[in-house]
Amino acid sequence: MNDYVKVTFRLSPYDEMQADILVAALADYGYECFEPTADGTDAYIPEKIFNADAVKAAVEESGVTAAVTWSVEEIKGRNWNEEWEKNYFKPMTIADRCVIHSTFHTDYPKLEYEIVIDPKMAFGTGHHETTSLMVEQILREDVRGRSVIDMGTGTGILAILASMRGAGCVAGIEIDEDAYRNAIENVGLNNAGNVKLLHGDASLLVGMEAADFLFANINRNIIAGDIDRYVKALKPGGTMLLSGFYVEDIPVVMQAAAPLGLSQVLYNEKNRWTMLKLVKN
Repeated sequence: MNDYVKVTFRLSPYDEMQADILVAALADYGYECFEPTADGTDAYIPEKIFNADAVKAAVEESGVTAAVTWSVEEIKGRNWNEEWEKNYFKPMTIADRCVIHSTFHTDYPKLEYEIVIDPKMAFGTGHHETTSLMVEQILREDVRGRSVIDMGTGTGILAILASMRGAGCVAGIEIDEDAYRNAIENVGLNNAGNVKLLHGDASLLVGMEAADFLFANINRNIIAGDIDRYVKALKPGGTMLLSGFYVEDIPVVMQAAAPLGLSQVLYNEKNRWTMLKLVKN
């Protein structure tokens, strides 16, 4: 049963940047979906891992200066596809080359790449800036015949696109069991037969064959904490694409990345969210 808890956060005074900082902190505690409100955000987390003390800890660790109040509502199992179709997920085009839609959509443009995603509550439909930034960069990269690792694969969208772009083999790693199962469904919907999905965290990288590309659209703290394992899983000269954090966080990421032999090549941004491209020396 896909039971969730919706936590409604209100900030006083409301500030969009403060709300984004709070969202980033909540993501570290397992919150999967966020819906902006007029004075804060609604955050969704699986009921089985909800913890009121963790909410307090996330608010404190976020460092937001606004006063934060919150309330809780239980969301019993429902047809999440209906919810996404009705309220959130609309077909989306990226760079006029890729369209992302779900099985329930019928009206969408025919483009070079067509990705079918039934997201349930897993992150990664292309609508968030970080996902679209990653998709745009993957469309620029030559992944033909190359090996790819996608950390925190979520819905599997980036792994699926890499497969469509001609990658030789793709490994998608996802720690959340529900997201992992959702990625399996989406890989099947797109006939991405060379995508292998693994349930677990960065410890699964140990012993894996080094890849030409590594994607990680997660968040700053997880990336900075795991980047040493990312580097070991990347071939010399390999490319790392990172997102899930703000432009202001690039120095924090590079402080962890540079001593490991990673050089910054470029970054792109949308609404202060960024995609960082690094190369292993």
